[in-house]
Amino acid sequence: MFRFETRRTRVNGAFELLALIFHATVRNVRKSHGNAVIGLLMNMMQTILMVVVFYVMFELLNLRRTAIRGDFLLYVMSGIFLFMTHTKTVGAVAGSEGPTSPMMKHAPMNTIVAIASSALAALYIQTLSAALILFAYHAAFHPIHIHDPVASLGFFLLSWFSGVGIGMVALAAKPWAPEIVGIITTIYQRANMIASGKMFVANMLPGSMVALFDWNPLFHCIDQARGAMFLNYNPHYTSISYPIYLGLVCLMIGLMGEFYTRRHASVSWGAGR
Repeated sequence: MFRFETRRTRVNGAFELLALIFHATVRNVRKSHGNAVIGLLMNMMQTILMVVVFYVMFELLNLRRTAIRGDFLLYVMSGIFLFMTHTKTVGAVAGSEGPTSPMMKHAPMNTIVAIASSALAALYIQTLSAALILFAYHAAFHPIHIHDPVASLGFFLLSWFSGVGIGMVALAAKPWAPEIVGIITTIYQRANMIASGKMFVANMLPGSMVALFDWNPLFHCIDQARGAMFLNYNPHYTSISYPIYLGLVCLMIGLMGEFYTRRHASVSWGAGR
């Protein structure tokens, strides 16, 4: 009887939800390593290693002539940054905590907070890694000139958003068939090593080859991002609207599936596994 009661409004509830998402995001960022700086450096080294591998591969196979005229290393990084963001986001959202997780026993926690925090943690790590790598390259090796930096950042975020949508579909289906969904998610992430289009320029492909990659939203994001980054490149075979619409459709399907799964989920589902 001796406690101060405050009226809970929608504004207060919104701020409490945002604060909860913030703290859950910090937890997800620090989950990979106890030291946040070391965790960031590990992710940066993974990205740098991939850039070096692709740079050497382009040199050995004499594929530099197929690249866009301009800074060749920036061309390589433009594909790898979006590829890493998309695939890491798919994995983070698909692997976020579900309705039967022990964390859901705490009253303020729910699956929406877990999904949002996983997606934001992946975006934070990849954005910070890409920014630090670009700054180091600009300051130590060669000055970087991006034709339209705002649009380039927009396509970077679009690759993240499409990854959130695809990850949501995998998350909704995972409790029903965890092994199959895990295999499909891994295959999708590995297939994007080639299907993302980061190794070639879409305008130089014949029409029959474009049809093999046109289904992939990351293919459209990378090609459009290169059109924004390089003055001498204008994408012809890809569109901006496709990854947006696909991301929205997958997000809605994933949210509906997650709501249905949450109502029927049981801890006993995994008892026999």
